Amino acid sequence: MAVYAIGDIQGCFEEFQGLLSRIGFDRQRDQLWLTGDLVNRGPDSLAVLRFVRALGESVRCVLGNHDLHLLAIASGARSPRKQDTLDPVLAAADADELLDWLRHRPLLHHDEGVGWTMVHAGLPPQWDIATAAKCARQLEAQLQNPGYAALLQSLFGDQPDRWRSDLAGIDLLRFTTNCLTRLRYCHRDGRLALNCAGPPGTQPRGLLPWFEIPGRRSADTRLVFGHWSTLGPVAQQRLLALDGGCVWGGELVAARLDGDPQLIREPCAAHCHPGR
Repeated sequence: MAVYAIGDIQGCFEEFQGLLSRIGFDRQRDQLWLTGDLVNRGPDSLAVLRFVRALGESVRCVLGNHDLHLLAIASGARSPRKQDTLDPVLAAADADELLDWLRHRPLLHHDEGVGWTMVHAGLPPQWDIATAAKCARQLEAQLQNPGYAALLQSLFGDQPDRWRSDLAGIDLLRFTTNCLTRLRYCHRDGRLALNCAGPPGTQPRGLLPWFEIPGRRSADTRLVFGHWSTLGPVAQQRLLALDGGCVWGGELVAARLDGDPQLIREPCAAHCHPGR
């Protein structure tokens, strides 16, 4: 059995199939980890959702910000945006089943045997992996509750931007959402900087990538994540960044987690590049 992780697909079904062929993925034998953002801005989010859902227990997928955006639109909590390509999902005959499946995906996946933890975006410096898992489970429970639509009405926003152990209610859930699905940079004092998306070296003074904050409590945990296309793929001993910006004309990127995490790349097809 092999365990592969793949970065943000965002509706790029053709590249997804090409990458699975390139790595020789066998759903009867192997396990696939997906870093979230299955949908949006690419050409075929519906095909991606249907295919991944059909993989059953051979896939582990965490929720990304675009996945939450889809759930919020479907529930009436948010309005579509100009660059969204989600209408085919919302109009599909099996939309309810697909959205229910998506809503039940975790925000964090940890496998002690494989030795990696997966999130979509990042972890604040104050969290160790136990705290991250606890906060993720609390948010998942609310998203999987029948009353989740009311949660989505209040889940989005930039505050609070600093971790406190006494955070509770919607403040805790929003902070958790922002860390696990939106985070790229932090201030040196650990505050989240959610509106900076450029590559390292272009950020305002005083900001660092979340994984470079001194004293980060999850530094000993091996983490795989996506979300940050301008960062580009990164393969380090304890850090795998797998968003190759496929939907923007880059690459869909995979790495094997149960061996040497060498990056495997599938170039974007010409029909992607939203907004161009």
